[in-house]
Amino acid sequence: MVAAQQFPGCDASAALLEQVNQALVSATPLRIQGGNSKAFLGRPVSGEVLDSRAHRGIVSYDPTELVVTVRAGTPLTELEAALDAAGQMLTCEAPHFGAAATVGGMLAVGLSGPRRPWSGAVRDMVLGTRLITGHGKHLRFGGEVMKNVAGYDLSRLLAGSYGCLGLITEVSLKVLPKPRACLSLSLQLDCATALTKLAEWGQQPLPISAASHSGGVLQLRLEGGEGSVAAARERLGGEQLDSGYWADLNEQRLDFFADPRPLWRLSVPINAGVLSLPGEQLLDWAGAQRWLKSDADAASIRAIASAAGGHASCFTTGVCDSPFQPLAAPLLRYHRQLKAQLDPKGIFNPGRLYAQL
Repeated sequence: MVAAQQFPGCDASAALLEQVNQALVSATPLRIQGGNSKAFLGRPVSGEVLDSRAHRGIVSYDPTELVVTVRAGTPLTELEAALDAAGQMLTCEAPHFGAAATVGGMLAVGLSGPRRPWSGAVRDMVLGTRLITGHGKHLRFGGEVMKNVAGYDLSRLLAGSYGCLGLITEVSLKVLPKPRACLSLSLQLDCATALTKLAEWGQQPLPISAASHSGGVLQLRLEGGEGSVAAARERLGGEQLDSGYWADLNEQRLDFFADPRPLWRLSVPINAGVLSLPGEQLLDWAGAQRWLKSDADAASIRAIASAAGGHASCFTTGVCDSPFQPLAAPLLRYHRQLKAQLDPKGIFNPGRLYAQL
């Protein structure tokens, strides 16, 4: 077996742990920051900056084992370049929202790209983590091999925690080989027909790895073996689409996102069907994720999302006090209990997710 590769970097965990312990003594709130590319998400945080970028580098990478362990301050582009050189990738296709995006930020916000319904979310890639907690301890959860199930739940809880549970210092991730063939298509279909077709194709062995709809056009990405992609291309028809479309969608560079109205993200069941939303929509994840540009109030948008069995988050700063959909009382209680266990003094990103946390 090929030995795991070692990469240059810097282990700044001791300095980070010292800063956390000083903050605990003085009861100083900490605002965790990496590349700051996702600072616009969530509620604003006041506190002393805890910068993770000095703690960087790929700790180990064994392509034969499909596992990479990397420090949280590592630029996401650096990790992706190392994987690409070995013909592998992070299947979650996490958005960057800026050249300075870090691996820790990717895990903390837990956002996934167009491949999400077919290949899993960020949390599904996580095998283990290291975390500096509000007890002033540097702990390890999970492991570095896919068969090690110990600690899975806590490691995955960090995905989408927005730094409220502690400072992520290291993560071990599952990676997979890049597909041999990739082709993108566009088909002229209205929204209702597109959703019906996607539901039908979802029951068939088609190599679809991304599906979005806007402006009366369904965009599809096919990935897999050359034969299966070619056969699907012949069956589905349509026009060939520039493959760069998916990166532009993922990084919110499409014309749709330039609309000055507030941006909302709705997460709904994949079978939710056409939703009558106030504004302009772009469907992603075969309909499970809906982007909305709208001046409507938060309560109205969230009522529609809730009626469809989902929830809505605001991606535009200052539109509402709670960018994330308010939690039901039982869920809020669980969040508070978890926060109290890992960060009893409440120093990490206080209020970033919810005012009560």
